[in-house]
Amino acid sequence: MAKRIITVDDAATMRRLIAYTLRGAGHEVLEAEDGEDALRLLGGQGIDLVITDINMPKMDGIELVRRLRSLPRFQATPILLLTTESDPEKKRQGKEAGATGWITKPFQPDQLVAAVAKVTGA
Repeated sequence: MAKRIITVDDAATMRRLIAYTLRGAGHEVLEAEDGEDALRLLGGQGIDLVITDINMPKMDGIELVRRLRSLPRFQATPILLLTTESDPEKKRQGKEAGATGWITKPFQPDQLVAAVAKVTGA
């Protein structure tokens, strides 16, 4: 079943790769370049999954997770952190902020599609 997903990453090539992979699996994908852009894009829209990088200008991924979790309509929305970070402290911060899971870059397309299916039931 197709899901509505937003991918948040300051690297346009990474956003395009994620979007291409997920659209190929039948999902609808929105793209944002940082946390502020994501919040603006989401506005009053519903979303089935957020996939965000951690290290971004303006608003990083962990702050985005905190902000989304503070909004009632996003409290149960799965949020995956997709990052090159492997620091256990960053993972702890992400989990405490409310992230559902963690995928390390670089990733295999089938790994991403499987993670999306796992957290969304797609």
